[in-house]
Amino acid sequence: MSIRIDERAFRDFYRKEADRIVCTLCRHYCKLKDGQVGICGVNGNKGGRLKKLVYGKISALNIDPVEKKPLYHFLPASSALSIGTVGCNFRCPFCQNWQISQSREIEGSHDISPQELVSLALERGCESIAYTYNEPTIFYPFAKDVAILAREHGIKNIFVSNGMESPEVIEDMKGVIDAFNIDLKSFDEEYYKKVLKGSLEGVLDTLKRLKEGGFWVEVTTLIVPGDNDSDEELHKIAAFIAEELDPFTPWHISAFHPDYKVKDKLPTPIETLNRAREIGRSHSLAYIYMGNVLGDSTTYCPACGLKLIERRGYTVVRNHISRGRCPACDRAIEGVWS
Repeated sequence: MSIRIDERAFRDFYRKEADRIVCTLCRHYCKLKDGQVGICGVNGNKGGRLKKLVYGKISALNIDPVEKKPLYHFLPASSALSIGTVGCNFRCPFCQNWQISQSREIEGSHDISPQELVSLALERGCESIAYTYNEPTIFYPFAKDVAILAREHGIKNIFVSNGMESPEVIEDMKGVIDAFNIDLKSFDEEYYKKVLKGSLEGVLDTLKRLKEGGFWVEVTTLIVPGDNDSDEELHKIAAFIAEELDPFTPWHISAFHPDYKVKDKLPTPIETLNRAREIGRSHSLAYIYMGNVLGDSTTYCPACGLKLIERRGYTVVRNHISRGRCPACDRAIEGVWS
């Protein structure tokens, strides 16, 4: 897929096209007439310019263990200041944060500046700021300003995303964002289009661009019974990670629980997660973790099998990695450890 990158979009995140502007924050490339708002509900055309309605307006703020993002190979046992706004460019019917992601009510949001957020992160000893809860691509201009200031103070930056970043934004993120957890929700283009209102092709392209761009990347698949839990689909997801990214990209396989518009399904059985893990192993994926269940979330050395990081839920019980290497066989372990 070849997409021409407009240099102006790096600065303003839109380009002009006849009587409209085209928002370049995500791959929907919404074409907006004056007064119109994009699919995200929070970026619109006002007087021929892109109006970012949630700039500096957050609807969620928490301090989380970085493992909750989930990131298991990025500053383990550290804290992340996590923020989100209202709005999203997907329509996932099982969204666990639907109260804010599917909301367009900006009035209830809290005003906060990049300086205030970074000061809070420093005060609370957070080693990173995570842009999460809803889709952070739609508030990237604000996230970018926070991230640049955070980096000046030695704080890293994390995107927890559905992977619909535009190539323009991915290019702009270099030197700004450090790590990503990207949802690879399915390997069915029709499912992405009809159910999620996104693009599988776009997400796969984003994942490849992020890996090529040198960002740290982990992948999450929420396994929804009857939607994406077939052997065929799980094999396709695992094969893509192994062959198009690399077999040392962590894969988080998470259990679904009924929420939002999908309350007629049972939670994902542990047997399904075990089956997905075995499928991942058949594609030589080195780091596979179960989420939303009490399963084995230990990191093992791919070379000698030593237990490197032992976790209980989101808590790191023991971390034996030394200077990014296995203490037994001295193999370098993929990740960001400092």
